[in-house]
Amino acid sequence: MSAKKSNLLVPIGIGATFLIAGGAAGYLYLRGAFSDATTPLASAKVVPDEALMTGYISTDPQTWSKLQQFGTPEAQNAIAKSLASFNQQAFTDSKIDFTKDVQPWLGSIMFAVLPPSTAEAPSQPNYLVVVGIKDKISAFNFANKLKSQSGDKIKETDYKGVKIQEDTSNTEKTYTAILNDHLVISPQRKSVELAIDTFKGEPSLANKTEAKAMLSKGVDLPNSIAQIYIPDYGNLVKQYMATNPEFSQLPPESINQLKSFAMGVGIDNAGVRMKAIGTLNPSATLIEYKPSPGKVVAQFPLETIALISGHGISKVWSTVAEQSSKNPQLQQQLDQMRLQVKTATELDLDRDIFGWMDGEFAVGAIASNEGILAPIGTGGAVVLQTSDRPTAEATLNKLNALATQGNSVTINQRNVGGKTVTEWTIPQQGAWLSYGWLDDNSLLIAIGSPIFDAIASNSNSLESSESFKAIAGTLPKPNAGYFYLDVEKAMSAINRTLPPEQKNTVPPEANAILNSIRGIGVTAMQPDASTSEMQMLLALKPKSGK
Repeated sequence: MSAKKSNLLVPIGIGATFLIAGGAAGYLYLRGAFSDATTPLASAKVVPDEALMTGYISTDPQTWSKLQQFGTPEAQNAIAKSLASFNQQAFTDSKIDFTKDVQPWLGSIMFAVLPPSTAEAPSQPNYLVVVGIKDKISAFNFANKLKSQSGDKIKETDYKGVKIQEDTSNTEKTYTAILNDHLVISPQRKSVELAIDTFKGEPSLANKTEAKAMLSKGVDLPNSIAQIYIPDYGNLVKQYMATNPEFSQLPPESINQLKSFAMGVGIDNAGVRMKAIGTLNPSATLIEYKPSPGKVVAQFPLETIALISGHGISKVWSTVAEQSSKNPQLQQQLDQMRLQVKTATELDLDRDIFGWMDGEFAVGAIASNEGILAPIGTGGAVVLQTSDRPTAEATLNKLNALATQGNSVTINQRNVGGKTVTEWTIPQQGAWLSYGWLDDNSLLIAIGSPIFDAIASNSNSLESSESFKAIAGTLPKPNAGYFYLDVEKAMSAINRTLPPEQKNTVPPEANAILNSIRGIGVTAMQPDASTSEMQMLLALKPKSGK
């Protein structure tokens, strides 16, 4: 993909909104050809300090060009074609060309969500868009071009010496103003007035100590292309609840846990990486963080398509059960679950099911053409580590007895590599469930014999595979566990099981993009008691010359 085409990766859809700027040319004061208005902190200087949330998108073509190192020529051409078509549609009713008329002066884009306005359209989203102007001469030429096309559809008024343009070309009004190096846009005049007040000296989001630090450094990602920042998470939720009654029953504990939130997206040598950081209230944190040892991943084979791993199911369940005493609706649901399990199995949900699951766990999908799940090309497996093997075995024995009562299920045992495997067998279908102990504290439950055998005799683990290293290997350690998806293996399994008439239903453009994705890796960690972090990698295949 050429550099010119890749630059279209900026959110050009907002370009249509810029048409409302009509009469801005007369107000644009040309101090110089270029200005430093392309950083989140610079844009935040015209955002009122009561902003509930901000989002920032970089339009730096050099940063976006990092995507050129990935994908096939077919995928790059598909993206370029799609963006070019979107660009054309956005400016269908004008003679504006995004690349020639907008891109030269477009420095950055920030949006801010403001508290609901009681004076003006309280039901409307109250947001402010701040567009950085990096080249005033180009912006001047663009504004003149718009002015010549707008006719009498723009109404201009004055507020504290600043011209506000009101667009009347649509049923919903839009207001704009030029504040030195920034164009501000909003569907509410009051929001633009607040931006002007901020520009003239009222407190801005950039004045807040924590916000200033976060907006200056972001979330520490290379080649950052976007970020979101919520300075007061509890206040945002409360404001949302006030206008959405269906969320009014959210427990205070869930609101008070998180103080602030920031998320960024960047491009590195592995692909597109997302990082989210939450500032916690330690006194309100419900679940104590403990890093997962990370050993359970090694028990899955190379053929693993997807995996979710973690630690301490019993602790999570007991915390949820404890908190249910403060939430009648949740307590009712849990009590119903307990009753259903007790009625069906005579097992205690808290003690016999979740109570012994105190170690690592992993749930995985494994490619397989054998066994009861052969028609869908995969099999499933769960590995549960425990410090209370006797309780686990007692629960399994009760389930064995229950399965054979009045059913055609038979219980058989066999040996696999020195490990005893117990199988639930159905006539003419074979074993559909198998379980056994991989070691003294690791229980494996698999759908079908082939999956159990593949894991029990595993000599090449998932952890050592090139796919896992590329998708999840660059995620930070120690962590709380992984979500792992090998897109290439998943697509292969799907294609093997699809009927011939359905194999060519995916559009070539979509197929080209899917073929450029290696996989997805996600993990979470807690560097300290007041900080929670999550990282996700969209792993992309290196650029191919084919």
